[in-house]
Amino acid sequence: MTARAAHLSPQAREVLPAHVAVIMDGNGRWAKANGLPRVEGHRRGVDSARAVIRTAAEAGIKYLTLYTFSAENWNRPQDEVASIMRFLVLYLKRELRELDSNHVRLETIGQIHRLPEAVRMQLDKTRAALAHNQGMTLILALSYSSRAEIVDAVRALAQKVKDGKMEPGEIDEKAFAHHLHTRHTPDPDLLIRTGGEQRLSNFLLWQISYSELLVTPVAWPEFRAKEFMDALEEYARRHRRFGTV
Repeated sequence: MTARAAHLSPQAREVLPAHVAVIMDGNGRWAKANGLPRVEGHRRGVDSARAVIRTAAEAGIKYLTLYTFSAENWNRPQDEVASIMRFLVLYLKRELRELDSNHVRLETIGQIHRLPEAVRMQLDKTRAALAHNQGMTLILALSYSSRAEIVDAVRALAQKVKDGKMEPGEIDEKAFAHHLHTRHTPDPDLLIRTGGEQRLSNFLLWQISYSELLVTPVAWPEFRAKEFMDALEEYARRHRRFGTV
């Protein structure tokens, strides 16, 4: 049992979610509430990401998906977007040793081709350096849009039908899911949204059909190990029925 898991109740240790997804919201509002520029909210959010990744890995979570940058976020002011990209590159460089020590692997989902070249290059380097690890898989959703992902899957399936490689009747949920960005990852058991907003924001719309949802008013810059462990405890108290009784 790891040090983090030792602080979980026996019930929570018995029913740990295999996959936790997080909508990391509230950076800008936290900064404004504290009289700081928005960029400071993102800077502080990096510290929260570090704490949550470490805690999840030590607690025994197998997959952690962080909604790092949405496709809609490209519409933010250019200086804010540039700052987020710089923070991402710095994080991938500076945290490599810690990620490796926690046996974390790195994967990405989203429209990665839209990211600046410096980000794509650093993602490749960090992913390669961590590829040997057998612990938790960290998935960064970058330039991600669930609707775009679904449309891409539909196009791929339509092309296979057009090319005679598949019959329309062969398209079922399993076949559709196989064409999503997350085809190698189990669906999230728990979705956490920080910052208090109660919406999904175009995130994993297909995959969270039966995920437990937890919305916390705590803004992402203040969401750390304790808050993540509290979320695991809340998950353990719920009874997942999957449409049954």
